[in-house]
Amino acid sequence: MTSLPLGASPLTVSRVILGAWSFGGWYWGGADDTASCDALRAAVDAGITSIDTAPVYGFGRSEEVVGRAIQGIRDRVQVLTKIGLRWDTEEGAHFFDTVDPEGRAWRITRNLRPDSVRWEVEQSLRRLGIEHIDLIQCHWPDPSTPIADTMGALRMLHAEGKVGAVGVSNFSTEQMDEARTALGDVPLASDQPRYSLLHREVESTVLPYCLRNDVGVIVYSPMGRGILTGRVSMDRSFPEGDGRRDDPLYHPENRAKVLGALDEIADIAASHNITLANLAVAWVLHQEGVTAALVGARTPDQARENARAMDVRFSADELSRLRTVFSAVRINKRPGSGA
Repeated sequence: MTSLPLGASPLTVSRVILGAWSFGGWYWGGADDTASCDALRAAVDAGITSIDTAPVYGFGRSEEVVGRAIQGIRDRVQVLTKIGLRWDTEEGAHFFDTVDPEGRAWRITRNLRPDSVRWEVEQSLRRLGIEHIDLIQCHWPDPSTPIADTMGALRMLHAEGKVGAVGVSNFSTEQMDEARTALGDVPLASDQPRYSLLHREVESTVLPYCLRNDVGVIVYSPMGRGILTGRVSMDRSFPEGDGRRDDPLYHPENRAKVLGALDEIADIAASHNITLANLAVAWVLHQEGVTAALVGARTPDQARENARAMDVRFSADELSRLRTVFSAVRINKRPGSGA
């Protein structure tokens, strides 16, 4: 099955969703707009019809590129974007500071205030060149704004037809309870948590909650920000501006552990004639409660390769072995500190 309904909403999404974070250039060491557009169209042709972006991905650039790429094929795609991370206002709760590919410094705030929600949706519609967002998601909770206020604004935008399904990302089960109550007869369509063979915290909380309450789950980082592809050798280094440079997963101590685990299960990938990247995504898609997985692509070949994960079928023994091997991997969040 290559697509599924998203929770109790009327929206159906492809099981692999194209994550367009890299289209913005920021964090991933730059981007080529033409290649990004080609990758998106190749993904759609391969059955990946859902596209996930956000305003903060390149400070508007990712949405603009997605908007350019979907011209002429809007009826074939589901556009998913987000609200709540602002770089152009001091309003809201400070989240982090960053530098864009041009070297400009930005202060990122969490801002889900009603006026900001409406303004962001209008800006996203303009950048994407569309009249309706298929799924709007709160990117991160905003501690400075009551969830009920945010959901009230989204209910109004839903009634106006500017947004369809309403979802959240990185919300706790308690925060999802608040959102569901405030949305009333508009279902909470989905949550978007981090989940992979290396990050399984949601298995005891978010996944069971979403199953019980008919909330879809779109997971991000199923490849562990690329380390589960097996393509990042021990001698690989990352330039300034690439977020993996400071990611603990890529520290040599942790990288060696992950590469060792991948060696142990490489025969499973080989037996299915798939890459380790496909294996990582397919494993996530086999987990109960998971609707879809976000996977990035920079080229048409990568997009077509990613689509293959939707067709993989693991045996119960293979799933058990994968879980066992990666349960033994202990990632040191502060490598070199002895923690």
